[in-house]
Amino acid sequence: MKAEPAVQRQLLELAKVDAELSRTAHRRRTLPELAEIDAGEKTVRERRDALVSVETAASDLDREIARQEKEIESVRAREDRDRKLLASGSVNSKQMTDIEHELQSLERRQSALEDDLLELMEQREALGLDAQRTGAEVDKAEAEVAAATARRDEAFKDLDTTRARREEDRAKLVPRFPEPLLKLYERVREHKGIGAALLRARRCGACQLELDRNTVNEIKGAPEDDVIQCENCGAILVRTMESGL
Repeated sequence: MKAEPAVQRQLLELAKVDAELSRTAHRRRTLPELAEIDAGEKTVRERRDALVSVETAASDLDREIARQEKEIESVRAREDRDRKLLASGSVNSKQMTDIEHELQSLERRQSALEDDLLELMEQREALGLDAQRTGAEVDKAEAEVAAATARRDEAFKDLDTTRARREEDRAKLVPRFPEPLLKLYERVREHKGIGAALLRARRCGACQLELDRNTVNEIKGAPEDDVIQCENCGAILVRTMESGL
């Protein structure tokens, strides 16, 4: 393939633009904020699940406390009724004895229920504190995700601006090259990552390997408009005064 030396040298400008586009794309894919957001969102989900678990347990305890309080009220109402019967003087001695026994049983029952209620209320208080702490952890995790997202979006904005500028530069460069040369460049770049590089001091600027003596002699003898490719990586080797030929 043939191409004017000046045109070949302009491939270095195109390669420079493409290298920056590649770096920009890589940077966009590997921003540390992306991993931070993924980890943060996982933490948020875990904290939210923990909060739901605590709130569910608290709700269950609230129902149990309400049931316990209702049962205590029922025992107290029964006690009040029995005491009113005793105070009325309308019961005989046998009924009085039965009522007194029942009152003793009710007092023991009420005491046991109140002890159980106290324990339930202590558990409910502890769950309330857990809910507050877990809720604060959810808020913190969400704030961290929001901060990382804001940093990511700002970085994306800068990277997108850079990409747009380099794509504009590329659009201006591409028409300068004959179609066969451009196709070769694009094919090599697609497979190897770098389409063209400077041959400097007998070393390929793409793969950084030094060319052997025979290859160097062949390049020396080749016409200036010959398009030379690196035998190792396939990149188009652009010859300048720095090539050491």
